[in-house]
Amino acid sequence: MPRPSDTKQRIQEVARELFARQGVQRTSLQEIADRLGITKPALYYHFSSREELVRSIVQPIIDEEEAFLMGQEALGEAEPRALLEGYFDFHYRHRRDIVLMLSELTTLADLGLIDLVLNWRGRLVKLLYGPEPTLEQATRAVIAFGGLQDCTIQFADVPKDELRRVAVDGACAALGIEPQRETRRRA
Repeated sequence: MPRPSDTKQRIQEVARELFARQGVQRTSLQEIADRLGITKPALYYHFSSREELVRSIVQPIIDEEEAFLMGQEALGEAEPRALLEGYFDFHYRHRRDIVLMLSELTTLADLGLIDLVLNWRGRLVKLLYGPEPTLEQATRAVIAFGGLQDCTIQFADVPKDELRRVAVDGACAALGIEPQRETRRRA
């Protein structure tokens, strides 16, 4: 018999697949249970509602994004390219779940996550330009960060290192920062 954590992970994987294919609102907990060959009460043992199941998929991403931002803010002054690279890496790592989130904006709004994402964007802008960025600076940053996120989804067939290089260079261009032409080797 699988351990509860294994069952919970299996439920989340099946839910991700069904949510991506037919949407969160059109996927019932009974359908998820049937797909797993478990009873609906067994599924309810792990998740009391569809919203709780969705949050269980999204919350680790939220926690990781918050930790990334807090780490950058703790540095005092952000190095723009490193900030962009870290932001790209985060979104590349979670691109499958981010596609799910973007396809379910109503569900995200119901969970209060859209305001959180907008708050993160504001914090990123301040990391680059300080507490009172100009409109030009703020729009450049929104274009840079939004573009990075979109590239991780749009170009799924491009090798990660190549995509990272060109996407971060494009974000640097949007910010008016000289792109790095040769990557320094880290010791």
